Amino acid sequence: MNVTSVSSSIANRSSATGQATATATYDNFLKLLMAQMKNQDPTEPMKSTEYMAQLATFSQVEQTVQSNAKLDALLASSALDQAGSVIGRTVTTADGKTSGKVESVFITNEGAVAKLTGGANVLLGPGIVVS
Repeated sequence: MNVTSVSSSIANRSSATGQATATATYDNFLKLLMAQMKNQDPTEPMKSTEYMAQLATFSQVEQTVQSNAKLDALLASSALDQAGSVIGRTVTTADGKTSGKVESVFITNEGAVAKLTGGANVLLGPGIVVS
């Protein structure tokens, strides 16, 4: 059975809809497994050990995805805790060009960004002095 055509059509569909990642569920896996069983070559059927290997691999991938989601949530929580500690304090960039009292903090893909009372935004990272 040619699996690459199935995976490439899924990749094309997810990229066409603008989704960065595809989610996998046991229902999807079972549907694919049933389709694979229905469409296999009757003269050379798959062995049950191959099915079990596929199930084990799928289970490992799903557990990894769930672990990554939990780690992302933990990192976001940690970033919020650290960001909250600079509110009301003065930050200065490494080059000394931007400095001011932190009014609020928000989280972006790049990290925590401090909004200063003067309206400037400073990415909190290496080289930033907090006093």
